[in-house]
Amino acid sequence: MKGIWLENQNLQLRTDLPTPTPPEGEALVKVLRAGICNTDLELMRGYYPYTGILGHEFVGVVAEGPENLLNQRVVGEINASCGTCRFCQRGEPTHCENRTVLGIVNRNGAFADYLTLPIKNLHPVPDTVDTNAATFTEPLAAALEIQEQVSITAEDRVLVVGDGKLGQLVAQSLALTGCDLLVIGRHRQKLANLEDLGIKVGFANDVQDGTFDRSIECTGNPEGFAIAARALRPRGTLVLKSTYAGNLTLDASTLVVNEITLIGSRCGPFDKALALLEKHQIDINRLIQAEYPLSEGLEGFELAQQKGVLKVLLNMEN
Repeated sequence: MKGIWLENQNLQLRTDLPTPTPPEGEALVKVLRAGICNTDLELMRGYYPYTGILGHEFVGVVAEGPENLLNQRVVGEINASCGTCRFCQRGEPTHCENRTVLGIVNRNGAFADYLTLPIKNLHPVPDTVDTNAATFTEPLAAALEIQEQVSITAEDRVLVVGDGKLGQLVAQSLALTGCDLLVIGRHRQKLANLEDLGIKVGFANDVQDGTFDRSIECTGNPEGFAIAARALRPRGTLVLKSTYAGNLTLDASTLVVNEITLIGSRCGPFDKALALLEKHQIDINRLIQAEYPLSEGLEGFELAQQKGVLKVLLNMEN
């Protein structure tokens, strides 16, 4: 089996990997498509000590599993939970104390011919959703988690900081609420993608401090955090959507004096993401920069690491 293997922060294409055997309660999935995420790039830089096959955004076909899913296209939630710890018992499996995470923590990922995941993690892909679009289910679900955690209405002024892959999905999903939305970034072409969809865009100097009800930080860098924080009115809410590879320095006094609510946000609802994709309410085509066969996956990673690049897909059907 072929796969993109990470070890000691070195990436290699391996062709000698064994096809995984699904344990009880799991399915074997033949991967069709997988997307390179910023988390994959951060793992390469040592964000977390991971060894194995990278990749967690995917769509595939069930090769071994329950009869109702056999030969069906599926996407999969990336956290494999134990079902017995205190978080699982509270209905919070994404925080399972014993979880493995696809391509991130103690579980081989999606940049390979096959992967395994618990059957309960799999979601059938509607026939009207094409395979490339389905690959965005996981990051779109993460974008939608914001609305699971924070009430956002048409009366709210909302700032999204970051015009990258995640920022684009966050912006499109928030625009559906009818809120007064502004997206700022550094890349005119990427901002133009959103402007073409009727979303107001700009740059850092377009942000008036202390005027937004909600700020969504999607850059993963200190400058983005600072912009998002100072944009908020007193008692505003700051949502962190990106992981930070290094330490973040913040002005805690300002957060206290202005009574700012700070929320971390990651995995989200797959069912709602698939529903939006089925209704074609999210424009995915604008977000795909390039597509490579798995055998050229290292070249795909080289492109994905360049500044300003949107989503790079790996195609396991070629």
